[in-house]
Amino acid sequence: MNKNTFTTVKLAKGEMNVYDFGTLKLHAYKTNDFIDDEVFIVEKNGKAVVIESPCFFDNNKELAEYLKDVKVEGMLVAYHGAGATFLPNVPKYATQNAVNYSENGGGKALIDQFTGAFGEIFDSSVHKITNIIEPGKVTIGGIDFIIKQTDDAFDVEIPEINAVYTHMLGHDCHSIVAGARHADAMIAELRSYIDRGFDLILTSHYTPEDLKDAETKIKYLETIKKIAASCNNAGEFKTEIEKQYPQYSGQNYLDMTAGFFFA
Repeated sequence: MNKNTFTTVKLAKGEMNVYDFGTLKLHAYKTNDFIDDEVFIVEKNGKAVVIESPCFFDNNKELAEYLKDVKVEGMLVAYHGAGATFLPNVPKYATQNAVNYSENGGGKALIDQFTGAFGEIFDSSVHKITNIIEPGKVTIGGIDFIIKQTDDAFDVEIPEINAVYTHMLGHDCHSIVAGARHADAMIAELRSYIDRGFDLILTSHYTPEDLKDAETKIKYLETIKKIAASCNNAGEFKTEIEKQYPQYSGQNYLDMTAGFFFA
């Protein structure tokens, strides 16, 4: 189906874009929070699986209310471990490295950073994982998912709708790029999506995208590497990136990327 074929439900704070594939629906929740979080709900036969969690208290309540008429069978917690007041009694699934990322690694550092920045409105509590999963197929609520472990956590394929979930894409916004090696890994992953012909690419900080968006992001990452190689410091790097991409959002992510390239 065309990625633009969806209906939009306006909520008090966020909005829900609902993609209807017949037997399966994909609900893409745009939180409109301070870090542009996106949460995905895969629904089939009245049962649902949530991919990632919102992490601001008002979004937690809003999404829980939206889901009150479906039976949530589980939540896949990959890169966004915060927000544990959201659906506290639902089984939580994650790989062991994702648990480590949220409790002790880079995810924990981000949670601490966001807690300092946003204070009481941010739900810094970390989801307790009830089910440790391995790479490969896992079936939750009658829906098949393919788990692919990554350096930090895991990506999720949804074969029934030919979609893949990964942490970040965003064809017209900056991403967190932790140096040239990380950029190369991101490029390789995006090229694999193109080779495999996914219809939708779902990410934690953007509405669903497609393979043209992946191609755009590859060019962006290659440009970032070239600019970094020609600059002497983070300030010079940021100035050049902003010249190349004046309309891009995600300034905070660009700041983080500059910090990684010029540590």
